[in-house]
Amino acid sequence: MIDNTGDCEEVCVHHDIVDPVKANMLSDKEAIGLAEIFKALGDVTRVKILYLLANAELCVCDIADALNMTQSAISHQLRVLRDLRLVKFRKDGKSVFYSLDDEHILQLFSQGLEHVEHQ
Repeated sequence: MIDNTGDCEEVCVHHDIVDPVKANMLSDKEAIGLAEIFKALGDVTRVKILYLLANAELCVCDIADALNMTQSAISHQLRVLRDLRLVKFRKDGKSVFYSLDDEHILQLFSQGLEHVEHQ
């Protein structure tokens, strides 16, 4: 039974449900990594960068222009995204082009956006 606070009125662990889930629990390393990704997605500028890169491969100058920000500010945000392997880069002459790291990032971003649009 649940009281009006949302807490159980008595302790009753359903071991038939909980034990199998506990046996497959995320490792601390996995949980930390996932939390870091969601933390990175908690920044509006980084979300906008990912949106741009979901649509085209762009250099820092392109991203800075699209977001009306300095190249320095964009480079800082890209470094965070790169460290988490959300974006990758390639050099072409004097330009550095960024894109999403892989299809998983596009799926994560697309599903999050779809969730927001259907609220």
